[in-house]
Amino acid sequence: MKTYSAKLSDITRKWLIVDADGVPLGRLASRVAQLLRGKHKPIFTPHMDTGDFVIVINAEKAKLTGEKLEKKMHYRHSGYIGGLKAIDYATLMREKPTFVVREAVKGMLPHNKLGRAMLKKLKVYAGPDHPHRSQKPETVTLDV
Repeated sequence: MKTYSAKLSDITRKWLIVDADGVPLGRLASRVAQLLRGKHKPIFTPHMDTGDFVIVINAEKAKLTGEKLEKKMHYRHSGYIGGLKAIDYATLMREKPTFVVREAVKGMLPHNKLGRAMLKKLKVYAGPDHPHRSQKPETVTLDV
């Protein structure tokens, strides 16, 4: 028996839409990462990008469980001495909810060139509106 390896001609990409309303951030990110990676398809090949385009709507309504809103911090560093900046997730979810979802998904994808290519297929919107109606996206329900 031979191992199947997908070719570029075998890959068909669909547009999928995921509603983040009331869904825990981690569960949302792991499911979206699976869809971007193509693990839900029978032609999945680890070294190729076989995944679909994913549109996440209502990112501002995704929830963080427990005390993560107040206690969890996001850090960034300017590269200079004393250049560490910290911001809590309550502020981040209020000001940049799309960033929070994108970073959560980014952390669950491969950390290489392949993962960066997969991340380009992710479109995140804070509200229910998106400009991808012409792609006829299919709705994916998340089991919460």
